[in-house]
Amino acid sequence: MASIDAICQALARIAPLRLAESWDNVGLLVGDRSESAERVIVCLTITPAVVDEALSDNANLIVVHHPLPFKPLQRITTDSIAGSMLLRLIRSGVAIYSAHTAFDSASEGINQMWADALQLQDIQPLVAAEQDDHGLGSGRCGKLSKPMSLQSLVVAAANQVGATAPRRVGDADQIVNKVAFACGSGGSFLAAARRRGCDALITGEATFHTCLEAESSRIGLGLLGHYWSERFAMQRLAEQLASEFSELSIWASRGESDPIHAV
Repeated sequence: MASIDAICQALARIAPLRLAESWDNVGLLVGDRSESAERVIVCLTITPAVVDEALSDNANLIVVHHPLPFKPLQRITTDSIAGSMLLRLIRSGVAIYSAHTAFDSASEGINQMWADALQLQDIQPLVAAEQDDHGLGSGRCGKLSKPMSLQSLVVAAANQVGATAPRRVGDADQIVNKVAFACGSGGSFLAAARRRGCDALITGEATFHTCLEAESSRIGLGLLGHYWSERFAMQRLAEQLASEFSELSIWASRGESDPIHAV
């Protein structure tokens, strides 16, 4: 077995916490670093179903992308879903670790995975990290190996992760040479994509007004769904941790799914 602290140290190497956004809540959020861990579950979001899975499979640690808690809690009671989940996990001695936006921006993090999957060239962060000389930062942008239509680009990105209901803002036949990517709720990176001279931004989700702004700016927008833009990376992270801690049982949540369904 390994200590929870040893796993935290490995995660901090994969996704240095200094890369996290100032508003984020990252690191070990619940638990005792000195405790041992034998079974680790990796997931995108802690939900009641994930809690059930963690407890039934005797997990000692949940490595989650979206922090729980995210915002400061004035009370932890069963009056809220978050409180109920935290109480169940704490009672069972299950620790929680989240890297969130640090993992988004890391050199081998989610946005870099997307840049590699789309075979982008001259890859750069959309927003460089302060005082960083290693090319790290939020989002990614780069040139396609060959120009393609916006429609083809969105379909190709969706196919990478099996996204079931991708959406597009902009002319389907618009030619894209340079593309930006920001996982999750990445619509706020539209202005950065425009400054970088990108023809399109691929993300998980964006607000209606961001979609209108993209249309007015003639920047194509591909919306894969928040879940689909990030969940695949949890499987990869679980595999990476499992290779480093071969003595442990580490798996990506088997019951996690996109809560949004097309009708």
